[in-house]
Amino acid sequence: MKDKPKDIPDQKQPIPGSEEKMHPQPVIIRKNYRGSEKLKNKVALITGGDSGIGRSVAVHFAREGADISIIYLSEDEDALITKSLVEAEGRECLIIAGNIQDKKFCDSAVAKTKKKFGTINILVNNAAEQHEADTLEELDLSLMEESFRTNVFGMFYITKKVVPEMKAGDSIINTTSVTSYRGSDHLMDYSSTKGAVTAFTRSLSLNLADRKIRVNGVAPGPIWTPLIPSTLENVSKFGKKTALGRVGQPSEVGPAYVFLASEDASYITGNVIHINGGDFVNT
Repeated sequence: MKDKPKDIPDQKQPIPGSEEKMHPQPVIIRKNYRGSEKLKNKVALITGGDSGIGRSVAVHFAREGADISIIYLSEDEDALITKSLVEAEGRECLIIAGNIQDKKFCDSAVAKTKKKFGTINILVNNAAEQHEADTLEELDLSLMEESFRTNVFGMFYITKKVVPEMKAGDSIINTTSVTSYRGSDHLMDYSSTKGAVTAFTRSLSLNLADRKIRVNGVAPGPIWTPLIPSTLENVSKFGKKTALGRVGQPSEVGPAYVFLASEDASYITGNVIHINGGDFVNT
């Protein structure tokens, strides 16, 4: 348990947060994780790939043999570190800064990825934002719109542009959340957007089944990422009410994306893997 600390000290960062300023540092990949070329010579495009779950997915994919394109908002330091981690695995990494709320930017980012690598085999829609509100009256509707523009509209923009580049056997993986299933009294905007992500995952899987493009999701519970200290209060309590009694690490989420992107999951589409430490109803 040494690499999975139960205790997180209270801390606060401005949105969108920086992984390098977090204490303790998130665990990105297990030291004993061994790649087996499950994604050899594949190309993956990951939104929100600069830190947290996105960084973990990028490094896991690279260790499995994939080249990576990362879209991120503005966290240049985090993105450059992720790029170096991918390159340390012997793979190439393209980093693209911009706001996925902007359809023109999304179109450009996909075009840059295609130009760099020639194809896109795996899309991970992972970028997200959230805004805490204790009551409905306190919910800032302008911030709620921001959440939907990032978490839902941005996902549609990217996916609509990527799908024509895909072929049979390729894969889309959307990051939804445990809050899509159990709700959240203080993250009403976020949980609502994640409900939309879950519904989109299931609907798109049906739409693309004839093309043999699989669409699945991962629903993390409380995972230690920059989103947490930049958006939540009382961080020290985060994850404590799960059955396992602790926050989860990105390293415990990344392998699920490898599985869903690989041939091992060739008969799985329209499904969601739940990684929540037993966070069913009460975190």
